[in-house]
Order: sequence, then structure tokens, then C-alpha cells
Amino acid sequence: MSLALPTGVIIILVLLWELIRPALKGAMAHQRLIWSLRQRSPALAGYDPGRERRAERRARALLRSCIDEHDWAMYQDLGFLRVWDGLSTGPDGAPAYAYLIYPHKPIVAYLPESRELLSEYCVAFPDHSKPYGSSRLPHSDDVLAKWMALTADERRLIGEANMHLPGRQIEPERVKRDLARLARWEQQRLGRGERVPGNVRAA
Repeated sequence: MSLALPTGVIIILVLLWELIRPALKGAMAHQRLIWSLRQRSPALAGYDPGRERRAERRARALLRSCIDEHDWAMYQDLGFLRVWDGLSTGPDGAPAYAYLIYPHKPIVAYLPESRELLSEYCVAFPDHSKPYGSSRLPHSDDVLAKWMALTADERRLIGEANMHLPGRQIEPERVKRDLARLARWEQQRLGRGERVPGNVRAA
């Protein structure tokens, strides 16, 4: 009877060990992986998961400082920017084309009068300053880069971009809904007596 108790304890301990051993092995392997990555890339040792959020906050502040209040409100409320064509005009003197700028999606060209979609222009502005993670710019930096390129040298940007027919990356129905949202949004601002730049009826 005196030997039965220690034997039972040993069996229980062995069973417990078999139960927790896989979890311990997994935890140790995870720690070894982290240590190995840190040895190979010192930048990972200081990885900060909040970095992306802070980068986007800074990007939004920079975008706001570069565009006018109307465009900033548009980006905040609708999630995209419209840029009027600066190269040509229609019969009534209004811009012949317009573009919608989305974060990390192609620039969409359309006819303001009819809202007919013309093409998608694929451009990319990678962030070469990051030592780790995605090479993409924060959302608002990507929008700002496209806005600056369009407003500064529209001909060059359009000439160098990869052009595709509408629908290659962005659903045409989504763009048409966004154009309708933009028209309603600007009409509401007009109704409140706010100044709306550009040709509102052609939004």
C-alpha cells in the first residue's frame, strides 16, 4: 500500500507532462524564432505595432495641410479625392475630364458631364524608408502622392501610368455609386451656403 501512492503520483506526473509538453515545445519554438529574427534584423527588436497608426495620423495631417478645405472634407467624408483635368476643357469651358483618387487603388478617369468611366491608371508610390513590413505608403500619403503628381504634371503621370479599361481593379458600380455620393455631398454643401469649387453639376 505504501508503494501504491508514489506510483500513482508518478503516473499522474507523467500524464501531465505529456499533456503540457506540446504547448511548451510550441512556446519555445516561437521564442527561438523571435530571437533568430532579431539577430538577423536588429530593426525588428524595436518593432512597434502602433507605428502604422501613427504614420497614418501624420500622413493625414500632411494631406490636410496641402489640399483645400473642400477637398479635405471630401476625403474625410467620402474616402477619396476628385481632381479636375488641367489639360483640356469642354465646349462650355469646364474641365473635359476628372479623376477620382482612392488610397492604394488606380486613379479613375471619367467624363464629368455624363459620369462615363474612361480608364484606370495604375501608379504606385512605395515607401522605401521602412526597414520592415509593407512597402506601401500610409493611405493618406498614397492619396497625397497621386494628388501632387496629377496637379503638378498630369501629362507625365498619365503618360507613365499603366492604363486599363474601367473595372480592371475597381468595380465600375462602386465608382458610379461614389460619383453619385459626391454629387449629393456637394449639393448638400451648396444648400448650406458653402462654397463648392469646380463644376458641381458635372460632379
